[in-house]
Amino acid sequence: MGVRKDLNRARKRTDLATRGRVEIVRDDHGVVREARSAALVPPPTSGSLADLPFTNAAEAPDDVVLRRRDDDGWRPVTAAGFAREVMAVAKGLIAAGLEPGGRIAVMSRTRYEWTVLDFAVWAAGGLTVPVYPTSSADQVEWIVRDSDARYVVTETAENTATVRTGTADHPEPVRTWTLDEGALDRLTDLGRDVPDEDVAKRRAVLAPGTVATICYTSGTTGRPKGCVLTHANLHAEAANTVQLLHPVFTEVTGERAATLLFLPLAHILGRALQIACLMARIETGHFPSVRPAELRPALKEFRPTFLVGVPYLFEKIHDTGRATAERIGRGASFDRADRIAVRFAAASLNRFLGTGKGPGPGLYAAWALYDLLVYRRVRGELGGRVRYAISGGSPLDRNLNLFFYAAGIMVYEGYGLTETTAAATVVPPLGPRPGTVGRPVPGAAVRIADDGEVLIKGGLVFTSYWNDPAATAAVRTGDWFATGDLGSLDDDGYLTITGRKKDILVTSGGKNVSPAVLEDRLRSRPPVGQCLVVGDNRPFVAALVTLDAEAVAHWLSVRGLPADTPVADLVRDDRLRAEVQRAVDYANEAVSRAESIRAFALVEGEFTEENGLLTPSLKVKRRAAAEVYAAEIEALYGG
Repeated sequence: MGVRKDLNRARKRTDLATRGRVEIVRDDHGVVREARSAALVPPPTSGSLADLPFTNAAEAPDDVVLRRRDDDGWRPVTAAGFAREVMAVAKGLIAAGLEPGGRIAVMSRTRYEWTVLDFAVWAAGGLTVPVYPTSSADQVEWIVRDSDARYVVTETAENTATVRTGTADHPEPVRTWTLDEGALDRLTDLGRDVPDEDVAKRRAVLAPGTVATICYTSGTTGRPKGCVLTHANLHAEAANTVQLLHPVFTEVTGERAATLLFLPLAHILGRALQIACLMARIETGHFPSVRPAELRPALKEFRPTFLVGVPYLFEKIHDTGRATAERIGRGASFDRADRIAVRFAAASLNRFLGTGKGPGPGLYAAWALYDLLVYRRVRGELGGRVRYAISGGSPLDRNLNLFFYAAGIMVYEGYGLTETTAAATVVPPLGPRPGTVGRPVPGAAVRIADDGEVLIKGGLVFTSYWNDPAATAAVRTGDWFATGDLGSLDDDGYLTITGRKKDILVTSGGKNVSPAVLEDRLRSRPPVGQCLVVGDNRPFVAALVTLDAEAVAHWLSVRGLPADTPVADLVRDDRLRAEVQRAVDYANEAVSRAESIRAFALVEGEFTEENGLLTPSLKVKRRAAAEVYAAEIEALYGG
């Protein structure tokens, strides 16, 4: 019976592995130019995502779909209970005067109320405009004015003050509610006399092509642009990724999926994840911070079975492990565990993919030892139950991916933009390939243009930029969306991103250099915080490097140096510079000598959202950083 069960499971996994099968298109020279994946879920012909809470409540009213954190821990929220809250808030919005198609901006960190609001706005016939809670008054003014949002729900009194400052000169003042001051309760009270039928009528006229949200881009090069996404766009993204990933998860783990959502809901990846989880009735909790020091206790408390994060999280979990080992005099042991992990994972993946024999007895024994000493502690940092994770936003260092694989956590990478409703590609669950961002999400296609630019087509591609037909025309070629990113497809349709077109540096010697490869690897090694690779019209490539505060505090501690040592002294310390040089050497391993970083400068200060050098999605604003540190850049070249 056991053998038959194993055979049946193996057969089922084989069936699952064929989901999302990709069609390859080559050019006349045999180079892969396009990869297409058929949709696993047909596009909807009626209705909208506003129906989702009520469908869940009708089909599985007692299923726990969310968990809400309070003083007693994580309280379960059933499908029926969530639908009741959505209905109550939707009625309040109607009573407040929200018209069909009206815009409501939401300026809040990730929390349960955000989810209620999102679906309530849709149920009331409106559309949501996310605003990052760290936005300045000027940024809020632009988004509210451009979207013509007449209502804003904020998280804190400080957020509300920012909104009022930003919109003070608007001809018509916006109406605000504040979550910390009981916004949802006030809306519920406001809508008590509105009949349920009014909400049902609003929902009934919504269609797949109805606009669901206007998501503003992070604005690395100018004013943020509002991406118009329909209910069909969001459905194409969420439904197809659920059908691709969720059956494999449940088959392999035998567990009910649960996740802690900590990505900003103002970012499309967090929004898409939230919708996908509700579609699959995956238990979801919310946490308002992606900072590892704040997040780790919540992960241990919630104990998710899978996570969706950004490289920063995985980098910091790894760095914390090394810092802990170094603090107790085991830094060399952790470094050996790191090397063993990479070798073991690479060999294991080769066996899994049928391209190698797998780890030998000696390597397996070394892995088993370090699993007891190191890897299980890494799993513990993520709550102890995580088996799978998805990383997006920027490339994850391949060796770091392999480290987590050896620690028992498969990290899949994906790639997408706001304009593609989050992921346009994802590594298939039974086809891991670290170093790539996967194959097209079912229902999408990826093409490589003649100049190497990545083009995307499918139901997940946005409709247009709000109020900006010229910008829309600039990135649309028929059904294809031009991403601005450079990449290549391998023989199996896996996409590798090599850089950003507008970021390519051309040295005075004529060498084209993509800074992204260097920056991603450099940033993955302590004590580097953020970095900026430069070299356009210069004789060689160089880098500005800021220091990570936690890494520096640890570095000072293990050397018995004062914790308040001025940064001005640290940037001149030869021992610290040697640590950064090792990170530079690691980055240079990925490129040719002509593309390598020849010099670097440690600079005081940080790249942050507050000083305008980082976007809310943690991307460096290259032009702004180059202006702030112009003198330091000139000094690198003897200026």
